[in-house]
Amino acid sequence: MTPTHTTDGRASRVLVLNSGSSSVKYQLLDMRDRSRLATGLVERIGEETSRLVHTPSADGGAPRERTGRIADHEQALKAAAEELAADGLGLDSPELAAIGHRVVHGGLRFSEPTVVTDEVLQEIERLVPVAPLHNPANITGIRTAQALRPDLPQVAVFDTAFHTTMPEHAARYAIDVETADAHRIRRYGFHGTSHAYVSRRTAELLGRPVADVNVIVLHLGNGASASAVAGGRCVETSMGLTPLEGLVMGTRSGDVDPAVTFHLKRVAGMSVDEIDDLLNKRSGLVGLCGDNDMREIRRRVEEGDERAALAFDVYVHRLKKYIGAYSAVLGRVDAVVFTAGVGENSAPVREAAIAGLEGFGLAVDPDRNAVRSGEPRLISPDDARVAVAVVPTDEELEIAGQTFALVHN
Repeated sequence: MTPTHTTDGRASRVLVLNSGSSSVKYQLLDMRDRSRLATGLVERIGEETSRLVHTPSADGGAPRERTGRIADHEQALKAAAEELAADGLGLDSPELAAIGHRVVHGGLRFSEPTVVTDEVLQEIERLVPVAPLHNPANITGIRTAQALRPDLPQVAVFDTAFHTTMPEHAARYAIDVETADAHRIRRYGFHGTSHAYVSRRTAELLGRPVADVNVIVLHLGNGASASAVAGGRCVETSMGLTPLEGLVMGTRSGDVDPAVTFHLKRVAGMSVDEIDDLLNKRSGLVGLCGDNDMREIRRRVEEGDERAALAFDVYVHRLKKYIGAYSAVLGRVDAVVFTAGVGENSAPVREAAIAGLEGFGLAVDPDRNAVRSGEPRLISPDDARVAVAVVPTDEELEIAGQTFALVHN
């Protein structure tokens, strides 16, 4: 692994950057008390309608917004730095210990947060073929931050890292080994920072050591994934070579028969790119009913919309399959936990996903399930054999914590 950096003992702040293809999300945190000093989003980079929204969290100030074309990620990060400086939180502050970057794909090499060097960047670039939508943007964010603060440690925290503990029999696809190895084809998993954070927080909620707890984590956002976590180590996860495999998502199909792609090419005359676009952008909930917002889908269900009802039922059916499968993988389950936008906010999804699983020791208390809260909480009855919980995720805090621990090692 790359050698670590140490920083001035006064430095307690970490800037977290999540660079997408046309956006940059950022948060500045003070790791002395894990508080947020500022958050922001730059979106539609490269368009005339670019927009930056910056919120100074420390003093509860109102969000500030600027619009107008932001040409590239360098301009986006510079604009974010200007907003931070206006709050007295500039990137030139001696209190800034490091910049932590979300990197989607780390392959097998990166199983922990890593200080970025030229060699590390080269390896992230080599992984672009298996993460063409994500790694290039992550690299751009890193290089831009390096140019702004070349003296500061830049730390990559990988979505795939938490899942590198999967046993080989869970990570392998049953295809020719030489072909798979030559092209890095295996199951990597994603949303790892969320699964790591939530599984650890679930153990805290239960008042038990992480090493003693087996958890099924359901990260349900527009992208969705499940994981089976045994004693703090991932042993199975639903996403695979790419974030397409697994659960039904907002616009992604999740699991399909691989021969569907051959059929579409041979019978429908679709190109590889068209099939890729179909499965990633025009499938899932939006493909089934035209909406990928669970709130809108539930409204339509309540009005008797049959397509929305079918989409909801397909979504829930896939969740039940994974809960059952991961119960078998773990052998003993202490908690099933819901997180991310849908998981944290949709009581109907949680209720439907657990309904009928009493044989697994699972049940939901309707009153507890109906409560809306930003705090971790149990929604199962007191006498349930397996806890059901809602634990809000905090990927930025997880990235900041891993980054700070590394540079202060």
